Amino acid sequence: MSFRFFRRMKIAPGLSVNLSKSGASLSFGPRGAKVTVGPRGVRKTVGLPGIGLHYTEHTGYGKKRRRSRPSPPLAPTVRPEDQLNLGFFKRLAIPQGEEDFVDGMRAFVRGNETAAYRHFCKAVHLADAAFMAGILALKRKQFDEAERFLLAAKHNQSRLGRYFLKYGVAASATLSITNEVSAVISPDIRSLLLALAEIHQHQGKPKDAVEDLKQLYRRDRSDVLVRLSLAELLVDDFGGKRNEQTVVRLAEGIENESEVHAALLLYKAKALRKLGLLTAARDTLTTTLRRKKNRSNDLLRALRYERILVYDELGEPRRMRNELEKLYAVAPDYEDVAKRLGLGH
Repeated sequence: MSFRFFRRMKIAPGLSVNLSKSGASLSFGPRGAKVTVGPRGVRKTVGLPGIGLHYTEHTGYGKKRRRSRPSPPLAPTVRPEDQLNLGFFKRLAIPQGEEDFVDGMRAFVRGNETAAYRHFCKAVHLADAAFMAGILALKRKQFDEAERFLLAAKHNQSRLGRYFLKYGVAASATLSITNEVSAVISPDIRSLLLALAEIHQHQGKPKDAVEDLKQLYRRDRSDVLVRLSLAELLVDDFGGKRNEQTVVRLAEGIENESEVHAALLLYKAKALRKLGLLTAARDTLTTTLRRKKNRSNDLLRALRYERILVYDELGEPRRMRNELEKLYAVAPDYEDVAKRLGLGH
C-alpha cells in the first residue's frame, strides 16, 4: 500500500492551490470545475458547478517507454512548496522575464495575489505571464488591463503553456458562459478567446465579443460551449431576424445530451419564439424538459419560464397559468412570475 500526499489550500473565495508529490496545480473557480496540469498530463473538467455533471478529458504528455529492466530507486521527492524555488546560480542563468514568471507563480501559491500580479505584469512579453496577468486583472474587474494583457498573450499564442509545463504548475479560471453554464479555461488559445469575449461583454463591446467567438467557431464548429456562447449573445444582446436564424442553425443537430446541450436548446427556443415559430419553440422546450436528471434548477427554471412566454403568445392561458403556479411554488421570486399571477408588483 502506498500513501499519496494531497493538500488543497484555499487562497481566496473561488481560488485554491492543490499540492501533491506529483506536482502542484492552481485553480480558480467553484468546486467541480477546474483544469489540472501536472507531470502526468492535463485533465480538463467543464460543467455546471454544484450539480455533478461535467465533461472530463485527460491528455497525457506522451507514451512512456517500457523498461526492459527493473526501475532504479526513486529519487527523493521535491516538496511541492519548493517546486517554484530558484537557487542563486539558477537565477543567474535564466532571463529576467522567466524569473518574474516563476516569482509570480510562487507568490500566487503562497496566496499573495497582489505580488503575483506585480511580477506577471513585469513579464508580459512571455505568453504565460501575460495570460496570468490578464486572468488576474479580469478577476479584479480591471477589464481594460485584462484585455491588454490577453491580447499580448494572443499575439504570442504559439508559446502559451510553455512555462506552466516547464515548472509543473497550472492555472485555470471559471468563466460564466450563460446564467446557467460555466466553463473552465486554461492557458490555450481557446480559453484566451473565451476570456476576451467575457471581457468585451463587460466593456460594452458585444460586437468584439461576437468576433472573438466567431474565431473560435471557425476553429472548431463542433464546440458546443462556443455555440452556446454565440447563441446567448445573438439572442440577448443583438436580436433581429437574421441573428435569430443563425441561433437556430447553431443548434442544428443538437440533442439533449447534457446541460450544455440543454442550454443551447433553450436559446434555440428563444430564437424560434422571436421568429414567431411558436409551435416549434413549444415542442423544443417540452422535449428538453422531459429530461430533468442531472439538470440544474437554474436551467430547468429558465426552460419552464420560456415555455410560459410561449404559451402566452400562443394564447393558451390555462397552460400558462398551470406553469406559472408550478414555477411559483419552487421559485416565488423568479423573474415576474408573482406579478403574472397577480401576487406582486
